[in-house]
Amino acid sequence: MGMETEYGVHAPDNPGTGHSVLSVEVVNAYADVVTAAGGSVAGTEWDYGEESPLVDARGWQLPRSAAHPTQLTDRPLTDDDGHPVHLVMNLVLPNGARFYVDHAHPEYSAPETTNPLDAMVWDQAGDRVALAASRRIAEAPGAPQVLLYKNNTDNKSVSYGAHENYLVARSLDFDELAARLLPFFTARQVVCGAGRVGLGVTGRTPGFQVSQRADFFEEQVGLETTIRRPIVNTRDEPHADQERYRRLHVIIGDANLSQYSTWLRCGTTALVLSMIELGTCPVLELRDPVAALQAISHDPTLRATVELADGRRLTGVDLMEVHLEAAGAHVARFGMDDPATTDVLAAWRRVLDLLRTDPAALADRLDWVAKHQLLEGYRQRHGLSWDDPRLGMMDLQYADLRPERGLHHALVRRGSMRTLVPEETVLRAVDTPPSDTRAWARGRTVDVFGRHVVGASWDTLLLREDGQGPLHRFHQREPLSGTARQTAGVFDDGAAPGAFGRLVAALGAAERDGRA
Repeated sequence: MGMETEYGVHAPDNPGTGHSVLSVEVVNAYADVVTAAGGSVAGTEWDYGEESPLVDARGWQLPRSAAHPTQLTDRPLTDDDGHPVHLVMNLVLPNGARFYVDHAHPEYSAPETTNPLDAMVWDQAGDRVALAASRRIAEAPGAPQVLLYKNNTDNKSVSYGAHENYLVARSLDFDELAARLLPFFTARQVVCGAGRVGLGVTGRTPGFQVSQRADFFEEQVGLETTIRRPIVNTRDEPHADQERYRRLHVIIGDANLSQYSTWLRCGTTALVLSMIELGTCPVLELRDPVAALQAISHDPTLRATVELADGRRLTGVDLMEVHLEAAGAHVARFGMDDPATTDVLAAWRRVLDLLRTDPAALADRLDWVAKHQLLEGYRQRHGLSWDDPRLGMMDLQYADLRPERGLHHALVRRGSMRTLVPEETVLRAVDTPPSDTRAWARGRTVDVFGRHVVGASWDTLLLREDGQGPLHRFHQREPLSGTARQTAGVFDDGAAPGAFGRLVAALGAAERDGRA
C-alpha cells in the first residue's frame, strides 16, 4: 500500500503567480535541499512508457480524444503553447518516493509499504519533504513566501486529492470489488475525515462537515479523478505484473494530519480488502451512495441515517460497525494474529465505541473531531455563526504545514493529539526507503548511484554507467522484490571498484526473482 498527497499551495505576497509555477518552485527547491546536504535525487525524466491512465478496470480503454486533459498523466507537463517544460518537474527521492508537479499542485507519492503503520510513517515523511522545500524557497533573498497546506479544497469549487493505493489480486472480480467497497468508502469518513467548514463545493452554505472531499463526488464508479469524481475509481494501471495484480486507486479520502487517522484509514481499508478477496465481506447495498456520502458528512452529530436497498436505515457508525464485526470474525477464522492486524482491529473497535458514547473524547486521535472541537469552542466563545470568515481561516490554519503556525502541530506540541511514532522515525523515513518492498532498491539506487540513473518509474529503473555505455533497463514488476535482504551489501559503497556491476547484477537477480 502507499499514499499520495497533493498539497494546497499559496504565495500570499505574490497572488498573481500561477499554482503550476509555484509547484515547480517547490519541487526544485527540495532538489536543492537534498543536494546541498550532499545527497542525491533522481531529477530525471519519469519513464512514462509504463503509465496507462486511460485503461479502465471494467475492461475497456478510454480513447485519448475523449479524455479530459487532467487524465493524461502519462505525458510530461507542457506550457500553454504545448511545448515541454524543461525545468525539473519530477524527483525520485532517496526514500523511494516520487515528488513532482501534478497539474497545479506539488504532489508527494509515498513509496510502497507492507503495513498501515509504515504507510502512515512514509506519508508523514512527505509532509516534512514539502515543508523543507517551502522553507528553502523562503531562504532566498527577496523570494516571496510559498505556503503549503495539507487539505483538500480551496473552498472556491476546487478540490485536490489525497489518494491511497492497494495491491489486490487480478483474479478478483472488479464489479464485486466495487460493490463491496461502496458502502465502506461511504462510511469510513467517520473515522478518517479531516473536517471542513462550509457545505457544498464552494463551502458557502454555513456549517461544519466531517469530510473535506465528500461534496466533490458525483458518481458511484468511474475512471475520472478530477471531474465527475467516482467513489470507486476504475483506473487499471497496476504498476506491477498486470497478469497477477491490480492497483486499487482510492481517490475518496481526506488529507489527514493525524497519525492515528491515517493509520486507521489504511488499516481498516486493508482489512476490508482482505475480506473481499476471501469472500467474507458484508453484502450491503446503499440506495444512493453519493447522496449517502454527503448526508453522513454533513452531520457531525453522526445521527444522520442513510437508506439501504433493502429499506433499512443505518448511520455511518452503524455501517462501519457492520464491517468491524465481520472483520473480527474474518481475522479469527483465518488466524490473522499479527500485530499489524490485531492493533488496527482493536483501535477500530475503540473508536466506534467512543463515536457512539463520547465523540469528543476522540479529539486526541481523529482530525475531524479535533478540528470541530477547536472551532466550536472558538465559535461559542465569540458568538460566531459558521459562515464567519475567521472560522474558515482556522480551518485552513489547521492544515498549515509550518509547525509554528499550524493548529494541528500546536495540538501535538501540547500533548492534545496522539502520535504513534516519535518524530525521529518520521525524519528517518524522509531519507530512507522501506526495507521490505521494491522501494528499497529504487531509493537506495537513487541515493548511492544517483549519477547513473537516467530514468525511473514505479516499476522500472534505467541506468547507464556515468552517462556512457549501454542502457540497462530493470523491470520491478513484483513489489516485494528488490528488498534490503535481497540487495544486502550492494549499497555499502557506490564508489568502490566494481560497485556498478554489482548493482546491475543485484537488480537483474531481483527482476528474475520477481518473475518467478
